[in-house]
Order: sequence, then structure tokens, then C-alpha cells
Amino acid sequence: MEKLSKLLDVEELDSNLFRSRQHVENYRKILFGGQVLGQALMAATRTVDDRLPHSLHAYFLRPGSSEMPVIYDVDPIRDGGSFTTRRVVAKQRGRAIFNMSASFQIREPGFDHQCDMPTGDIPTPESLKSTQQLAEEAGLNTPQHDQRRYMVDFRPINPEIHYDNKEHPPHGMMWLRVEGELGDDPVEHRCALSYASDMGLLGTSLQPHPTSLFDPHMMPASLDHAMWFHRDFRADEWLLYVTDSPSASAARGYCRGQIFTRDGVLVASTTQEGLIRKIK
Repeated sequence: MEKLSKLLDVEELDSNLFRSRQHVENYRKILFGGQVLGQALMAATRTVDDRLPHSLHAYFLRPGSSEMPVIYDVDPIRDGGSFTTRRVVAKQRGRAIFNMSASFQIREPGFDHQCDMPTGDIPTPESLKSTQQLAEEAGLNTPQHDQRRYMVDFRPINPEIHYDNKEHPPHGMMWLRVEGELGDDPVEHRCALSYASDMGLLGTSLQPHPTSLFDPHMMPASLDHAMWFHRDFRADEWLLYVTDSPSASAARGYCRGQIFTRDGVLVASTTQEGLIRKIK
């Protein structure tokens, strides 16, 4: 695909019914969760006029297959004076693999404050290596480790925490931006960021333990995902993804993320719980 916008585009089959046109190739033929997030949000926005998504709450119910399209069934639950609510169920083979509730709001002024972006000597993204370069240098050249298919440039600030299988504190930072230029529609940028937000988050819960998502004896999977969009941004410009993991237990890791523009504006927040099961 030339750019992520092609992946996020969904085909309208009928009123409130959509189908994916493209998918991300996966070495296990399992759908990437971020793809379903981004496409489901795009399907929901196609049923809403003049309002932007401000939050979403989703559950991953079953593994999806990357070898067939996904059907997105949108339920127009409510159209209010200021807020609109949509529910989306993603299906394959007639079974639900994912569901999501999304809320949309008109643009309106209000109180405004935010937390500060982390301070200190944060390297610029131009001075860092991408996850693709890091994987190649580490000899991880299998299809499992090919990051180019995701069409997002990730540049971790402390790359060793992702690859060395040693114990590290459960927090991290990485720069990200969508490869290629997106259009000016803010919906496209919010869908693109929801897609990208599923990467680099769950691995934070493994950092205090001597393993990683690349361990062949690990079974990682997103279980749920929530996201809030605070302010406008461009997903094709550098954003700083700050993550931490307050807890891991019962084969589940809980993670949080904050996303800042390069000049320190907090544009989005996200949370996720995922399966981090050790295969015996």
C-alpha cells in the first residue's frame, strides 16, 4: 500500500454496513488489532456528520484472519444535540471478532489544561533508529519482525528495553509518525492514530520481566483498548508516545499511554489490557 489511508478506507455495502478493502499482512495470518480499531472507527465516522470522534472503547473478542475481509456493522445508537454515539461490531464468517463504542462531539470551547510532556534530554526522532533498523541489526530478519508492513515509523528512545530480554522499569517513550502524507481531514488522522496506538503499548507490561513480545514462547494479544482524543494533530508528523504499565497479573498486562506533539501538546490518551501468557 502506498499509504495508510488506503488501509483505513472501508467500502460501504449498505446503510450502516461496511467492508474492509485492504489488510496488513501478518506472518501468522492473524489480523493486526490496530487495523480493526482504525477501520471500525472509520466505518463509524462514515455515519456521522460534522462531528469528530473524541473517545472509543473496544474489546477484541476472537482472532481475526488477514486472509478475508472484515464486515463492520454500525449501530446508530444515539444522535444528540452535542454528542453522537455509535456501536460497531466487526465480523468474519458470521461471528463477531471485535466490538467498539465510539462517541462523537461537535466542536465547542471550554476549560483547557493538560499535563506536561516529560522533560529531560529526549533525543529527537531524527537522531534515533527505527524499529525496522533495530530489528535488522539484532539479526531479527524473519517475517515476524518486519515492521515495514505497518506503514508507521516507530523510533524508541531506549531501544534495548524492547530487544534484550532483561528487566527494565515498566515505562517507555517512542516517537512515531505515519509514513507518507495524509490528507487534511482530521478524521483520517484520528483513525490513523488509533491504528498506531495498538503498537508499542502492551510490551511495556513485559519490561519488568526477562522476556519480550518477540519471545517465541510468549502469547501476546490485545484484549481491550480505550482511547481519548483531546486536541487536533497530524498523524504524519512526529508524535511522542509515553507509556507505562501500573500492573501485570493473571496473565494480563495493563498499560497506559499519553501522546504529545513535538512541541508538547497532549493530543490523545490510551489504555489497554492484553494477554501476556507464557507458553509452556
